[in-house]
Amino acid sequence: MPYEPKVVAGVEIVPVCDAVGPMGESIRKPLPELFPGGAFADADDEWALHFHCYVLRAGGRTVLVDTGIGGTDSPAAGWAPVPGRLVAELAEVGVGPADVDVVVLTHLHSDHASGCVRDGVPVFPNARHVIQQAELDWVGGPMRREVVEPLRDSIQVVDGDAGLLPGVRVVHAPGHTPGHQCVEVGDLIVTGDAVLHPVQLADPTIPYAYDEDPERAVVSRLAILDRAAVIAPGHFAQAFVPVRPI
Repeated sequence: MPYEPKVVAGVEIVPVCDAVGPMGESIRKPLPELFPGGAFADADDEWALHFHCYVLRAGGRTVLVDTGIGGTDSPAAGWAPVPGRLVAELAEVGVGPADVDVVVLTHLHSDHASGCVRDGVPVFPNARHVIQQAELDWVGGPMRREVVEPLRDSIQVVDGDAGLLPGVRVVHAPGHTPGHQCVEVGDLIVTGDAVLHPVQLADPTIPYAYDEDPERAVVSRLAILDRAAVIAPGHFAQAFVPVRPI
């Protein structure tokens, strides 16, 4: 594992990397088109995404935030570097699928949620899967058929901010999708796709081409960055990024 864990407010946070690679041709755009107004040293550089998930351990419980891109037949296969290696990465940090008590899906885009179902069966059999009501109301297509429906009996629906475990809570942060949520642990926030690229740290008002509601996404991003000392982003090369002096 290339990443060192952190302990914040008594919670151990362990990053795992499901995959690394560029977007596929079906959705790839130059960086200035993906992030209009962003300043890039080389606008022709290809964006290599890191697909991070995070393990949180607290009070004898194990929480997994996001489940990556899934296998070669997952809904992410049309654009992401499948197959993901989440289960193998979890094994390296001592976590088996049956050990996971809670899965938080920051949102239901295919690169964040496809890895929780394989062959129509939940990968984490003992976990409740925490999803915002607004996200369930919005999602359709392959993600509803191939991910949400197989999880039906294990979904814990939340509506807005909610506590999960002592020191761990989900925070509704809409914009990228209607039910996008982050996970807050003390002054560290696992941001999902509320912050996608370092240019949005330099200027949080920079939108992203694939935000469902760019204006709401900016409001959510500003609120998150105002509260966090450190973020744990979904797609940066780094697993932990300081936001302000700690």
